[in-house]
Amino acid sequence: MSRLDNFWTKLPKPFLVLAPMAEVTDAAFRQIIAKYGKPDVFYTEFVSADGLNSRGRDKLMIDLKFSRKEKPIVAQLFGHNPATIKSAAQLCRQLGFSGVDLNMGCPEKSICHSGHGAAMMKNPQLAREVIRAAIEGAGGLPVSVKTRLGFYKKEEIETFLPEILKEDLAAVAIHARTKKAMSKVPADWSYIKRAVEIRNEQGSKALIIGNGDVLTLAEAITRVEETGCDGVMIGRGIFGNPWLFNRQTQKADVPLKKQFKVMLEHTKLFEKYLLDYKKFEVMKKHFKAYVSGFDGAKELRAKLMTAENSQDIKRIIKAYKY
Repeated sequence: MSRLDNFWTKLPKPFLVLAPMAEVTDAAFRQIIAKYGKPDVFYTEFVSADGLNSRGRDKLMIDLKFSRKEKPIVAQLFGHNPATIKSAAQLCRQLGFSGVDLNMGCPEKSICHSGHGAAMMKNPQLAREVIRAAIEGAGGLPVSVKTRLGFYKKEEIETFLPEILKEDLAAVAIHARTKKAMSKVPADWSYIKRAVEIRNEQGSKALIIGNGDVLTLAEAITRVEETGCDGVMIGRGIFGNPWLFNRQTQKADVPLKKQFKVMLEHTKLFEKYLLDYKKFEVMKKHFKAYVSGFDGAKELRAKLMTAENSQDIKRIIKAYKY
């Protein structure tokens, strides 16, 4: 496969991307989003490259499940071992993914303490080795990176980004906060603008994707106009809102009864694909998001938290008085 198969180059600009979120953007939820408001690009939840090269591989394969309706879809891997990254990228190629992404931005302590995620920003040379290994393993699929402004300071982007852009990356998604800041401070999009400048100064063809605190399509367009980035990645805004990327229909336009129907549909897909791998409690964070902003929402949410399966959800919804 040649780099002519790079789907990133065919996207309309500005494009919109669904952020990868652990225990949120799983196969069930992505299918719902693909049906009601498909973004230009999907990402999987992040998957351990080391795990995919271990005896625990079978348990992780559910995180790489996807449907054709979700294409283009990028498999996101994390790890700092070039050998396992290469092998995992080969697997993603065999599974039919549209691209491979390397997570170099996850701020979780357990991930960073193992040298993965945002910790990769502290070792640009290793990061470049990992990127090269992914490119080799991906066999022509475009390889991208998701990262942050820095580990400790925003200015670290001035050193880390130029280094990774020396590799043949198709895109770089940048969360406009540092690892240290987590979500305690607002995203600083002035650094996304600077990232675009760095890319241009370096003559790289990599697309720059901004991420952080964007909850609506209107906000995404504003950020593109302010920074010149090629696309915007949206995360938290998708909670309870499969219509987020729908340019014709927004959640406010959808009758409550229909919203409940979609929530039930989502629950049934979770049971169909994921119940053998994940506890039903994973769905409850979605119930909280679906059920909000209307009279009686608090009481209804409380009842939904007692549910143990989709039949319970159906019964509770049916009993709700509109």
